[in-house]
Amino acid sequence: MSDRTTYAKQVLTSQNIELPSWAFGNSGTRFKVFAQQGVPRDPFEKISDAAQVHRHTGTAGSVALHIPWDKVEDYAALAAHAAEQGVRIGTINSNTFQDDDYMLGSVCHPDAGVRRKATDHLLECVDIMDATGSNDLKLWFADGTNYPGQDSIADRQDRLAEVLAEVYARLGDDQRLLLEYKLFEPSFYTTDVPDWGTAYAHCLKLGPKAQVVIDTGHHAPGTNIEFIVAILLREGKLGGFDFNSRFYADDDLMVGSADPFQLFRILHELVSKDVLGPESGIAYMLDQCHNIEAKIPGQIRSVMNVQEATAKALLIDREALAAAQAAGDVLAANAVLMDAYNTDVRPLLAELRVEQGLDADPMAAYAATGYGAGIIAARKDGQAAGWGA
Repeated sequence: MSDRTTYAKQVLTSQNIELPSWAFGNSGTRFKVFAQQGVPRDPFEKISDAAQVHRHTGTAGSVALHIPWDKVEDYAALAAHAAEQGVRIGTINSNTFQDDDYMLGSVCHPDAGVRRKATDHLLECVDIMDATGSNDLKLWFADGTNYPGQDSIADRQDRLAEVLAEVYARLGDDQRLLLEYKLFEPSFYTTDVPDWGTAYAHCLKLGPKAQVVIDTGHHAPGTNIEFIVAILLREGKLGGFDFNSRFYADDDLMVGSADPFQLFRILHELVSKDVLGPESGIAYMLDQCHNIEAKIPGQIRSVMNVQEATAKALLIDREALAAAQAAGDVLAANAVLMDAYNTDVRPLLAELRVEQGLDADPMAAYAATGYGAGIIAARKDGQAAGWGA
């Protein structure tokens, strides 16, 4: 076994890919949500389903919540249920985009009363962090405008900064604010946090507990996401990822499905700075909506896609790469990357899983449990969870 293979196994063993609770509910496009059988009816069942992914991959030990979609009476009980299932509560995601009051924005709304409502929700999310043991609050705002002159661009940035400062002041010593950006949608003239630079500027002003989240689907076509990764790493402001794939816009397709080479390039930058482990503080999370594919298998496959891209990035011959770069040998440097990318890492990952006491094939192992058929039978009654529920 080569030194690079040994190192790859060590890193992969400590890797954690957080799962989104909403991936297990009914979700879809803006036009239609296709219901599936066996979908969880409450956050407890969502966590039970997420735990299945961890049992078969060994790499999905935390579950992100979305409030109010995952609102419960007793968050300590929910955290205890997660622990019983072998996982933990991860990032708390806020929601300031579904109420009618937010038609013209939430934290950037011209009405102070609406801004107060949105701010109180964000503070409630910090309370939930306290109750669940979560360290991260993720903020994504649909705020923006559709028409020139609709509102003051500058004033909206001032309102945003004011709300962020209040929420930041509420954070505990070990808690963080993770600010996500999005190029467009649902606002089409201006979006109040449209890019990494805007998010970075606000986080820089807030302080060390504020960092930027990169959603891999939130960029214009052709954007060099790995460059953004490198810059935020250099500045110590990369807080986390929402992994998914896109063909056109924010498609929320399975990570690695549209452009696996892009995922590899991103992970190459992360491996080069040795920030894949939990000690890095970077939250690696999936953010996907399984519209036509089965929920649990879709998450298992997604985790495997990230593992494969990670393994390839870990197998890059970094000494040869550095030598080629220093010599200005363009073709040799590119060849080093391509050799690693073209490596079939599936046998390595299968071997690692067996060493961890897991089945070599997570998809087949899950299918063999009969869990999917069991939840279809057990969840025939009640209201299935989904967007808004």
